Amino acid sequence: MSLPTTTRQWILTNKPTDLPVLSGSSPTFTLRTHSLPSLEPNQVLLKTLFLSNDPAQRGRISANVDPGRLYAPPVSVGSLMYAQCLCEVLKSTSDGFMEGDRVVAGLGWTEYGILDAGACQKIPAIEGVGITQFLGALGMTGLTAFYGLIEIARAGKDDAVVVSGAAGATGSMVVQIAKNIVGCKKVVGIAGGADKCRWVESIGADACLDYKAADFRANLTRATDGFVEVYFDNVGGEILDLMLTRMKRHGRIAACGAIAGYNKSDQPGIKNWFEIISNRIEIQGFIIFDFMAKAQEVREELVKATKEGKIKVDSSNETVVETGFEGVVEAWMKLFEGGNRGKLVTKIV
Repeated sequence: MSLPTTTRQWILTNKPTDLPVLSGSSPTFTLRTHSLPSLEPNQVLLKTLFLSNDPAQRGRISANVDPGRLYAPPVSVGSLMYAQCLCEVLKSTSDGFMEGDRVVAGLGWTEYGILDAGACQKIPAIEGVGITQFLGALGMTGLTAFYGLIEIARAGKDDAVVVSGAAGATGSMVVQIAKNIVGCKKVVGIAGGADKCRWVESIGADACLDYKAADFRANLTRATDGFVEVYFDNVGGEILDLMLTRMKRHGRIAACGAIAGYNKSDQPGIKNWFEIISNRIEIQGFIIFDFMAKAQEVREELVKATKEGKIKVDSSNETVVETGFEGVVEAWMKLFEGGNRGKLVTKIV
């Protein structure tokens, strides 16, 4: 097979203020073709097999954020859109990789690309575990869930925990870690739709509440009777505001995401701020990059828990969208439509 000399890439052409624009005269992204450079020593030529779709990508292209306030470099206009990818090594000048190896790397929205070998992580073979789990449950998503719940929120066996976005990639892992690894006394999920809620309960939640239901507020009050010690927040917005009224005194909130407002230029403020003061609630934001020194240790613990059946890692905890490279952006947009259960992965076909 001849090696590619060009690659198609999705380039950021207009930074969005609200929902990304897919068509028209000013689209957010444009598909372009670029030449590939020659391999230099200790590099690999990669072919993208799967793309990780993550809400955090939205923050890196926002027109409304001061770049100096971001935790990762923003994607600049005219540049390749960032993404974590699962790739196949087509050619290597590194002793650490050989043709056919599968790796995870931040290659971006490109069909092919060249990276330094040190920027790639080889995927181990684990019987019964699909390779895409290393973009989700056994990858950065699982690490984020573990770090936020255990290191930031300091969840323990005597704690009741509420998890928003519980049917999403991170939230579903938080539910499983809280119930099946930490052994928290009660785990309540919040998700959108009855089907998603039933699935969250099937992976360990004692209850899962549909935030779209007319009686959601009353259901949340009943489910958190006596209040809760820990809230893992993936969404921000109105649900965070409501959860401030359901926290115990000295409760702990791990602030992981704010997807409710990622595509809104006009965002509502917090109305229940005094709850933080009067009940001495601790809220801490966190970024997984601060935890990478423990990444390998925690990944091994998650793999062990998977083998022991404590963590469910199968096709039920990921949504894989098969598409040609032309459909990459549309697949990513499903994140903001609630179109996924568990990790949203794009398979390039």
